[in-house]
Amino acid sequence: MTTLLHIECSPRKQRSASMEVAQRFIERYRQNAPNTHVRTLDLWSLQLPEFDEDAMNAKYAGLSGTPLTPSQQSAWRILEDLAAHLYRADVLVFSVPLWNFSIPYKLKHFIDLVSQKDILFSFDPERGLRGLLQGKQAIVAYARGMDFSAQSSTPAERFDFQKPYVEAWLEFIGVSDVHALIVEKTIFGEEVDRDSRDAALLQARKLADQLRG
Repeated sequence: MTTLLHIECSPRKQRSASMEVAQRFIERYRQNAPNTHVRTLDLWSLQLPEFDEDAMNAKYAGLSGTPLTPSQQSAWRILEDLAAHLYRADVLVFSVPLWNFSIPYKLKHFIDLVSQKDILFSFDPERGLRGLLQGKQAIVAYARGMDFSAQSSTPAERFDFQKPYVEAWLEFIGVSDVHALIVEKTIFGEEVDRDSRDAALLQARKLADQLRG
């Protein structure tokens, strides 16, 4: 049975274009594979911990091979438990709006917590860095207020730190099979973004049919 994890990165819920597209993909995916187990990780209802002194000291203790203190072990276990959501899924679906040319701070917070040596990547002096989240597919539904495509008549494309960041992070942690679904011009309302939204919804359906579950 396939496990699909939807990581909700937008607080807008029903008004979120990225969530609408992600949900369309998930619905079609489940139609094709009814036994798919769908789980949701809502970053806005999740109490993400601070990356505090114990967590930081645990990180550097691990890098130096120093045994962790009980408080450091406790802090590190919380990070491992967060990353376990990713490990338990075969398919990762992200709904990501663009905030200030990048990603919402909740997603950045989550990434900063789980992207640790021996949690999502390993390091060997001879082989270098290696992502540990192997053999998974990722589908990312992006929503942008303006047109950030290469075809845009504005210089917006060079301010896109949303899609490049997410996909660089996924590659770094070992996820190489990544698919993007993009909605543009959402800041102008549904009348303006309707063509882009409809195109992304259709693409989501086709992608789900392609992947088949």
